Amino acid sequence: MHSLTISLQVLVATSIFFVWVVRYGNVVEEFKHYGLPDWLRDLVGILKLTFALMLLIGIDRKPLAVAGGAGIALLMGCAFFTHMRVKNPLFKMLPSLTLLVLSIAIALINYRLSNG
Repeated sequence: MHSLTISLQVLVATSIFFVWVVRYGNVVEEFKHYGLPDWLRDLVGILKLTFALMLLIGIDRKPLAVAGGAGIALLMGCAFFTHMRVKNPLFKMLPSLTLLVLSIAIALINYRLSNG
């Protein structure tokens, strides 16, 4: 179970870093398209990158993995809701939904591991 959790943490953190660093131009366009302010985009980016880093540090420190997973889950829930609100097609909602489910699993498994 521990190896699976580590793999999920690395997968989610890598996905977040890829989207918010490598593909940042796409993020800028999406936020503009949805009519969301620049300050919100910047805040979401800071939070997502912070939570992703917490997932990686949480490989050794389980409480950080719990907090990072819960934080990403919250943000992905908001992203999924936003996609639904603007009536995006399902294929555009799947990344946020997938990361939401994985982040919840990461938070729950690490919580269980840290509390015996």
